[in-house]
Amino acid sequence: MTTPEIPSAAARAKTIFDQHDIELTLGGEPTFVPLDPSGTEWTHAAVGPTKLDYAWKVAALMQKNRLPGAAVFYCPGKLYPGEVNPRWALRLVANRDGTPLFQLPTRTSKKPTPPSWKKFATELRRLLEVSPSWQEFSDPRHPGGDVLAIPLDHDGVAWQSGRWTLPKKLRLLLNTEGPAGLRLPLDTLPDDLPRRTLTLEHDKGRTALFFPPLQQEPFLALLGLVESAAQTVGLTHLELQGYLPPDDSGAWTLLGLTADPGVLEINLPACHSWEEYASWTQTLTTCCEQAGLRSWKEPALGHPEGTGGGNHLLWGGPDLDRNPFFARPAWLAAILRFWQHHPSLAYLFTGCYVGTSSQAPRPDESARDLHDLEMAYAFLESLPPGDHRSLIHETLRHIQIDITGNGHRSEICFDKFWDPTRPAGALGLIEFRAIESLPHAEWMSAVALLWTCLAAHLLNAQPGQALKLFGPRLHDEYFLPQRLWDDLSTVLALLRRDGFALEESTYRAIWEWRFPKLLAWSSGKAQLTIRKALESWPLLCETPLEGGATSRFVDTSMHRLEFQANEAFTRQYEIQVARRDLSLAKTSHDTFLAGLRFRRTNLYPALHPGIAVQLPLEVTIIERKAQRQVAAFAMKNNDHVFHKTALKKNTTPVGPPCRGDRKGSRTFDLRLD
Repeated sequence: MTTPEIPSAAARAKTIFDQHDIELTLGGEPTFVPLDPSGTEWTHAAVGPTKLDYAWKVAALMQKNRLPGAAVFYCPGKLYPGEVNPRWALRLVANRDGTPLFQLPTRTSKKPTPPSWKKFATELRRLLEVSPSWQEFSDPRHPGGDVLAIPLDHDGVAWQSGRWTLPKKLRLLLNTEGPAGLRLPLDTLPDDLPRRTLTLEHDKGRTALFFPPLQQEPFLALLGLVESAAQTVGLTHLELQGYLPPDDSGAWTLLGLTADPGVLEINLPACHSWEEYASWTQTLTTCCEQAGLRSWKEPALGHPEGTGGGNHLLWGGPDLDRNPFFARPAWLAAILRFWQHHPSLAYLFTGCYVGTSSQAPRPDESARDLHDLEMAYAFLESLPPGDHRSLIHETLRHIQIDITGNGHRSEICFDKFWDPTRPAGALGLIEFRAIESLPHAEWMSAVALLWTCLAAHLLNAQPGQALKLFGPRLHDEYFLPQRLWDDLSTVLALLRRDGFALEESTYRAIWEWRFPKLLAWSSGKAQLTIRKALESWPLLCETPLEGGATSRFVDTSMHRLEFQANEAFTRQYEIQVARRDLSLAKTSHDTFLAGLRFRRTNLYPALHPGIAVQLPLEVTIIERKAQRQVAAFAMKNNDHVFHKTALKKNTTPVGPPCRGDRKGSRTFDLRLD
């Protein structure tokens, strides 16, 4: 990503934004996995024995290389249905102007001297100017540890506290996982005391301080007192925990590391330019690599692919008063229409799981009719000038959904746009979820640049461009790599005509990585290429689990291949797969395509359990004129490439065309009877 076209395209977008008085921010959620992931925490579970250690390593490296003077907080994260405890999150908080916010190391292997933490507790209480002493608690999970707690709140003028009179035998933490600050018996506090408690925990040389929920101003005051007390008594190593207040002043830079199923997710700060986004992505990727993580994985039986956790891109504004979308519903409708017209934006940069039941389905893959989408977008285009944030949200939240009505699982998600009834639901953010982590920071930045250029280009779009009725073609054609590249080429050409000089080579490299060649065969001018293609995996019915719960599995047994040939090949040769003819459809002057679906695995539960695994998958090339076999290849069980096999003499075509060969379709279902 060092070509001169990159900064010129970003500069062109900035010029257009400036002309319209728009400040568009970029956010990102790249995900990472270890070089050699093992355990459920790197497949489907959110937490596990190693993920937090990796997060601490990355946080320390980011603190050193990008955010010196930042405070690192261990925070309670989201609590999901069916999970006993909130997931953890590490958050780096730094002053946006570069001045230090907190100057003590927050994590080290070096143990502090035993007396210093007790002196620290005494000094901190003195600085707070509160009279009650710390209460000692016992931890049933760590009998040898020490836990001190003191009720603490701020009334806007001074710190408030009181005596927590509790018999020693009742001073026990809850026997659950998590920091001591989340396990206190707060229900035993007297009614006249605040339900906020400062907690100090010391165990095996590790000292941690848990902050209660506070507003930003008292939070900063407490952080300053903690730093002063630690420096006074010589406590140089302190782990900060607890709740962070909202950044009401806009003075902070925030970076988050969160536990997500199968991955470590990083929440980038809101970037005010594409260049800033690219810089953050590069620094983060470097730090993760130094910590033993990477933004892609290599399955045991398959080609390299993204982490599976996504790299969602978010659009927003510098603050709610300057959000660029609230007063421009027609611009937003133009964006939604354009994305619906171009399936490459939904399928090319995402992971292997696409389609109706995926984590990021297109709106025309959901339960909504195309007419409903048309009505909604047309309504947005008809709105007069003014701030329409609430009406925009109410119009789109029932449209941008998946088939179950989940507004979060949508290609373009509005659940953080303007819903004051939900935590973090009214941030003015639009989230693009059909984007996966890629193996190079430059590639991930290239996707963000494409999105930025499209946002600028569509500011001048004509309203009311009719939506496309793809029907079965949406999956039959655009699950095939070549059709996706054709579509993206159209998008890039459109941007070039508007002055955005985006070089195709970077996007072509991403496409090649996403859809690797499994076979390349040529004879003279005749060429045949087989690539890995996309497949829509169906959602299955509820399955009972141990403990009385249920789960809805996805059937991943079906895979799809793309067969691509040139005209010289189709004149000379024909193809058989599993001894059945495979016909190729012409899509351009010298391109003939077919998609083939086959069953690669048959795990329980699965759709159509009576259909066996269709491997080895045999591909035979037959010369039309002589009706003789000239080449034979097979994909064996557990292979992910085709291998040349021995020729069978005097072989002639056998069997009918593959089922599913309907008029206009390029995708075929393979059935072995």
